[in-house]
Order: sequence, then structure tokens, then C-alpha cells
Amino acid sequence: MIESIKELLQKEADAVMNIPITDAYEAAVDLIVEQIHNKKGKLVTSGMGKAGQIAMNIATTFCSTGVPSVFLHPSEAQHGDLGVLQENDLLLLISNSGKTREIVELTRLAHNLDKDLKFIVITGNVDSPLAKEADVCLCTGKPDEVCTLGMTPTTSTTAMTVIGDILVVQTQIKTKFTIEEYSKRHHGGYLGEKSRELCEK
Repeated sequence: MIESIKELLQKEADAVMNIPITDAYEAAVDLIVEQIHNKKGKLVTSGMGKAGQIAMNIATTFCSTGVPSVFLHPSEAQHGDLGVLQENDLLLLISNSGKTREIVELTRLAHNLDKDLKFIVITGNVDSPLAKEADVCLCTGKPDEVCTLGMTPTTSTTAMTVIGDILVVQTQIKTKFTIEEYSKRHHGGYLGEKSRELCEK
């Protein structure tokens, strides 16, 4: 089992190292800064299934680092939750196939609500309908899943998570986000205590 685990770790690591790094990252960060920091919109993330869980995690991480964010469930969006979208908001949509029906429909519903809404897509398929409609498309590199069946989202969700982390950190750098600002958003728990200690130094 130890050798099998080492092999799995290597495949996951290879997938991360093979994420294509292009100018699209700079374009995505610039769009986040422009829409949220400059125009005072918010980041709205969405995805279905496992991708949705990644989208939710990205939203909460952005919130803690100075970018107001919320997760929008694509199915609930069709039953009224689409109303969370406002002028200058920015959508961050995640779909490994780029063909997820609920996410493709969400782009149409969002543009029907506001034709000027912009969106960033994280996908493994740059030729997909979702990728082609995006203002900025970030590719996972379409790694093979480490699942023994090659089906369950495993390696692909690792790549999605890392791409989300890249966007968060690069946005922090761009906006010069400080430990003082971080502390204001973390009152409780270890991180709250640690951030206050750092502010006092």
C-alpha cells in the first residue's frame, strides 16, 4: 500500500506541476481587482457536484482575504437565487468538462439578467462551450483522474483547488492585502489569535 500511495502522490503532484501557466492568470486577477476592488462588485462562484464544493471553498477563501465573495448553486439560481447577481459582479465558474448543463444554463441566465456581466472559467476543456463564452479561461491541463476507474473527480479537483489558490494569492499581491486587514476578518479561532499577535509586533 505504501508504494501505491507514493504513486498516487506523484500523479497528483505531476498534475499540479503540469497546470498550464499563461497570461490568462494575469487577466483573471486584473478582472477580479477591477470588478471587486475598483467597481465594488463581488465575486460569485459556482459549480455543480465536486466542482461546486471547490467553488464554495474558493469563495470563502477570497472572503477572508479582502474579496467579497459568495457561492451560487447553479440549480438554485434557476429558482430565484440568481437575484444575488448585481451590477459589476464577476462570475467564477468551474466545470471540468466545460459542458455541465446547469453551469452552461447559468451563463445564459446571468447574461439575460445583465448582458455586461463578465466571467472567469476554470475547466479541463478549452474547446468547450463554457470556455468559449468566458472572458478569461483557466485550464487545469485535463489531468487523468487517479481514481481506479478513471472517473471520480480526484486529480482534476486538486488542480481546480490549486488554481483557486493561485488566484487568491495573486490578488492579495496585487491589492497589497495586509495582516491588519486579514485580522479584521478573523476574530475567532487560532487564525484570529495569530493574526492579532502579528499585528502587535
